[in-house]
Amino acid sequence: MPSTPLLPTRRRFLIQCAGTTSMAALTVAVPLGASALRGAPVATTRSGRIAGRTDRGVQIFRGVPYGANTATRRFQRALPETAWTGVREATRHGASAPQRGDADGQPISEDCLFLNVHTPALRDGGKRPVLVYIHGGGYNNGSGSHPLYDGSNLCRRGDVVVVTVNHRLNAFGYLYLGESGDTRLRDAGNVGQLDLIDALRWVREHAAEFGGDAGNVTVFGQSGGGAKIATLMAMPEAGGLFHKAMTMSGQQVTAAGPRAAAQRTALFLAELGLGPRDTDALLTMPMARLLDATRVRDPSRVENTALYFGPVLDTHNLPRHPFYPDAPAQSARIPMIIGNTRDETRAFLGNDEANFALTWEALPQKLREQQYVDLSPDVVIAEYRHLYPDYTPSDVFFAATTAGRSWRGAVIEAEARAAQGAPAWVYQLDWRSPAEGGRLRAFHTLDIPLVFDNVAAEGSKTGDDARARAMAARMSEALIALARHGDPNHAGLPAWSPYTLPQRQTMVFDDASRMQDDPRGAERRLYEQAPFIQRGTF
Repeated sequence: MPSTPLLPTRRRFLIQCAGTTSMAALTVAVPLGASALRGAPVATTRSGRIAGRTDRGVQIFRGVPYGANTATRRFQRALPETAWTGVREATRHGASAPQRGDADGQPISEDCLFLNVHTPALRDGGKRPVLVYIHGGGYNNGSGSHPLYDGSNLCRRGDVVVVTVNHRLNAFGYLYLGESGDTRLRDAGNVGQLDLIDALRWVREHAAEFGGDAGNVTVFGQSGGGAKIATLMAMPEAGGLFHKAMTMSGQQVTAAGPRAAAQRTALFLAELGLGPRDTDALLTMPMARLLDATRVRDPSRVENTALYFGPVLDTHNLPRHPFYPDAPAQSARIPMIIGNTRDETRAFLGNDEANFALTWEALPQKLREQQYVDLSPDVVIAEYRHLYPDYTPSDVFFAATTAGRSWRGAVIEAEARAAQGAPAWVYQLDWRSPAEGGRLRAFHTLDIPLVFDNVAAEGSKTGDDARARAMAARMSEALIALARHGDPNHAGLPAWSPYTLPQRQTMVFDDASRMQDDPRGAERRLYEQAPFIQRGTF
């Protein structure tokens, strides 16, 4: 997940504001005078008018509310936003959802249901494709406000409308309370997903106002954003709200079952000193106290990791696993891109300098801790040394952890779509970042600035040279083509075939992009020896 450090003053301000108090003042809801409106683009929403700004032909509206403050409806379905009079300023991002650590430089609040819109024009009947980006950070952190997610360049390149969105996260969005006996909390465990559904409904309602086509909405997301999209594809209430999808290094094969989710809830409540029926206390407890309790160690994980929060198989909002035992029938007609990066784990395991200087003696234990699959490290190491004789122990470590972790979910989803006969195009990003002397290679999140055509944005590690701009053109044009035509093929790429079995056709994005059947097939077969269950869902 991209991140930018918060300034010390921002941190002090966050601490002072911790609690359930609304951050409405920070999103500037006061009506504007005529002088402030002069020259500003003004859009009409269901709750009132908003004034944005124009930047090089793109009209930008930030911090637009699509739901009411959730502080008074904690763990419950959000209500529509409160209407206002006059014209509301929409030039600054709204608060991010409650979370620990960085929140993309924004204050955090339970009043967090905001979205941002980038459009070439208002009310011109343009019926442009609408692209809705769902941010990463797992289900725990992040927002739609990071500079890498700015939609201006996509608007200019493709004549499209781009929307980014905030929604409830971690315990606030995914704490399962189905066994509390409190009927108010029937939806708890999936309200973060329901926020996204509400945002997509807002997009459908307002698409024409922002020059878009309500009948042509594409959702795209990286990491946790891709997982949220995969989950939406199996949620009946999301049916018909989007028409194409692109997931980038983000999969959700299984959801948390009610037993596993209830066990995590019990640990969370115990940390708060509450019992399973103490819902009134839970609903009124300070926001900061709840965030502190999310630090409890998750016993289902081999590494020392805080509690997992994610979508729950609750029988009504999410009645089936997203991609188990097959691809969801309700989304079979949605064209989909499924992608990953070749060197995913260099993004987070590359933060430890020791991982670049591993010995063969140290490697087995490192794999036990980090490959997340119960295969003998000796078997894994022997196979990698056979496949890639020139690999160092560190090369094997990064390759094996990548193959054993998120990539497996991408393969499973692609195979499920192929078995269903549903259209899917698969990519692998091999293009290497120049950052840190090139040692991060094609790391997790590298495709974000490329797909957004934001290689010069804050946080990008692509560089801003001709090579990076050419790669961004290839990937962003593929997204635009998918959104406009339901097929990612365009003139800047070799012919991109849909994924079928047993060929497993894959577009390898690189300086010289190419089609390849079953790239890393031997690694795929190695890890198929162990069953795959989405981490955190058992």
